[in-house]
Amino acid sequence: MRIHINAPDRTCDFDSKERESILFAGLRNGIELPYECATGTCGTCKARLIEGRLSDPWADAPGKKMLKADQGEFLMCQCVASGEVAVQVAMAIPAKAAGAAAAGPMTGLLTGLRHLTHDVAAFEVQLDTHCKFEAGQFVTIAALGVTGRRSYSMVNFESRAQHFEFVIKKKPGGGFSEWLFGGQAEGTRLEIFGPLGKATFEPGLAKNILCIAGGSGIAGMMSILARACQASYFGRHQGHVFFGVRTMRDAFYLDELSGYCELAGPGLSVTIALSDEDVPLEAPARHPRLRFERGLVHEVARRSMAGKFQDTRAYVAGPPPAVTAALRVLLVDGKLSPANIRYDKFS
Repeated sequence: MRIHINAPDRTCDFDSKERESILFAGLRNGIELPYECATGTCGTCKARLIEGRLSDPWADAPGKKMLKADQGEFLMCQCVASGEVAVQVAMAIPAKAAGAAAAGPMTGLLTGLRHLTHDVAAFEVQLDTHCKFEAGQFVTIAALGVTGRRSYSMVNFESRAQHFEFVIKKKPGGGFSEWLFGGQAEGTRLEIFGPLGKATFEPGLAKNILCIAGGSGIAGMMSILARACQASYFGRHQGHVFFGVRTMRDAFYLDELSGYCELAGPGLSVTIALSDEDVPLEAPARHPRLRFERGLVHEVARRSMAGKFQDTRAYVAGPPPAVTAALRVLLVDGKLSPANIRYDKFS
């Protein structure tokens, strides 16, 4: 099916495959259509149908509350062309960055499912092909029998990855997480699309790094740390990581974070922020390379980073309220420009 896109800055045309969403078809063809979650949640990819017909496989996608259906608006990440269509996009479409990883469909086998805490699990996907991606990116995942797609950031980083590592928090009523925690997911084949996302890191950045993450939002930060340590980045620049959890019972990846601190040396500091309890006496003894503080993660970051925001690129991830609070700290207290704040909005 032929897709015609009209945007404020240009027009473009590309072909879509059977059952392929307009967004995925555009990204696969190197067209940087607007999106954030790419799973029907945020509404960023909304567009207006000018001509042609669409099918919509997920009638209850949460992002539809952002639409004016009577004006022909739809979500490009959900809708599939039923023949040739013309579409109006409100945002400009930037040129694809030279050397950027190409997005496309993949398949793989879910394996290595293990619990990290009472409500957080890790799993891997063994890919049927290699994938090039940038540290900090994410993919969307679809499982047979689970409605819709979900976005998850890669925990690992490899220049040509044969597998992805993910972390997921159990959410009551969450279709994918309840399926995963239900004990039947191991060995399932998954459909994947990506890599996606703008919260990426490359060693050529040549700035200090600040990461503020809540809960499972630490996933993409782990990928950034892996890439930075591979390049000995913290021998030349400072890295500050703030990882927020409720209590020590909710903490995970502490051994892995300690390992990155050991690799990086004094250039990297990692602080665990406990919002709901005082720091247990045994925590610093068990993890001497990490720092522990009481408070919400954005508050701990604000106190610790006072006077240290200069020449910094910040990355933020986690639940929406935590992301909003962290962005306020970066803009108001840190005086960082939007160009030096990176995050991907999944909801």
